[in-house]
Amino acid sequence: MQASLRLLSKRRFLPLFVTQMLGAFNDNLFKNAMVLFVVYQVYNDERSETWFSALATGIFILPFFLLSALSGQLADQRDKAGIIRIVKAAEIAIMAVGAVGLALIWSGIAVHLIAIPLLLLTLFAMGVHSTFFGPIKYAILPQHLRDEEVLGGTGLVEAGTYIAILAGTILAGLIPIEIAAVAIVLVAIIGYVSGREVPAAPSLLNEQGIDFHIIRSSIALVRGTMHIRRLYLAIMSISLFWAVGSILFIQFPPLVKNVLTADKSVASLFLAIFSIGIAIGSIAINRLLGGKVSARYAPVSVLGMGACIVGFHLVCAMWTPSADGGLLSFEDFLAHPMAIALSACLLGVSTFGGMFVVPLYAFMTTTVEKSEAARTVAANNIVNAGAMVLGSLLTLALSAVGMSVVAQLLVVAILCVPCAWLAWRLHKACD
Repeated sequence: MQASLRLLSKRRFLPLFVTQMLGAFNDNLFKNAMVLFVVYQVYNDERSETWFSALATGIFILPFFLLSALSGQLADQRDKAGIIRIVKAAEIAIMAVGAVGLALIWSGIAVHLIAIPLLLLTLFAMGVHSTFFGPIKYAILPQHLRDEEVLGGTGLVEAGTYIAILAGTILAGLIPIEIAAVAIVLVAIIGYVSGREVPAAPSLLNEQGIDFHIIRSSIALVRGTMHIRRLYLAIMSISLFWAVGSILFIQFPPLVKNVLTADKSVASLFLAIFSIGIAIGSIAINRLLGGKVSARYAPVSVLGMGACIVGFHLVCAMWTPSADGGLLSFEDFLAHPMAIALSACLLGVSTFGGMFVVPLYAFMTTTVEKSEAARTVAANNIVNAGAMVLGSLLTLALSAVGMSVVAQLLVVAILCVPCAWLAWRLHKACD
């Protein structure tokens, strides 16, 4: 653990770590400020709120599905640090547009005609930003770190990402939306400055042509990666995990408002607890594995995650709503007799989730040649995005047929079983 933390003092790691944290922070500050405002101020029924939350999730994920092949080619065939600078400069412009959308919706000006479409457009653009940055943040690690440092570095990146998600999520629930509009632009500027400090990471390949046909290149990339059995099992395991995660994140805002009858600060608390757990699990698994890249604990971790989801469902089903028909404040929620049990179940879900997914990401980038790492991550992102879109569509379908968000939690728990089976097969194939 101490060896991993020492990476934070190295220029070959720290600027990347800070840059990716700021990007994750900004994504979540913007997205949650938008979703929470719409759920609590614009719509007033569970189905509409679930649909909007699912739509926002799907729009953010779509670029990963469409553009990951292009981003992987660029990251493997061009200087990764140079791409980071371009991407972070674009973030400033994207967040300026998002700030206008937040200002309009706060002012009540053309909310449905202009403000919400502008916010969703910004969310799509941030998905594009993350699509091009995502392969780099993992693929650059084997290039800048020693082999024995990659798992620790990956764990720190994951932990840092979810700490940033935590901070952005909490802040989105606490600050007024007009302040969030200013903050997202300022953070984007700071992220650009830190991104300029990332050391050069030139391509390890002879320069080749880029296939800009997104459908053809996506099919070729996935086909060229998924035929390797170990990568296939790792990618499918991660994809099922993110399908589960996407459903949970879609459900949180409407579940908190309509089932737990609590205000948006509690919705932020839920997302924050989830992020804390992922960070804890990311660090804990590195310690358990002693720096070795292995899927040894993956099956039991995801089964533990499923068991905690079942516990979360049971507590939600037994929850006593607000007596006066209003929304519980943060303090009132904490005073509820079942609040600790509910929070403990959610923390268990995310901690086991972190323990599950971190070694699999490290496995992907260390199994292939360093020159192919970005394209491997990009192929993973394509499949992950498809799984998350399917998770979003499943949520919409279940809501459309009248299944409550509490009952949908059991569907999420069931998905952990095939995820554990894939992880067990990966462990047998590699360890």
